[in-house]
Amino acid sequence: MKALEARIVELESRQAFQDDTIQALNDALVVQQRSIERLQLQLTALARRQEEAGTSGVAQDEAPPPHY
Repeated sequence: MKALEARIVELESRQAFQDDTIQALNDALVVQQRSIERLQLQLTALARRQEEAGTSGVAQDEAPPPHY
């Protein structure tokens, strides 16, 4: 009977460790997801600014000034 009790204690210990590990991984995943969302917003804003700068009326095909 002691062997069965020892197995149960070992399984409970492993489960507690796994629960802690799962929680830590979940916390890290939440932080990463927030970071990804923030980066996506920044990328969208940067792309929008790039498009606006490209349509600001400056011709890209203009020759460089003569002093070049």
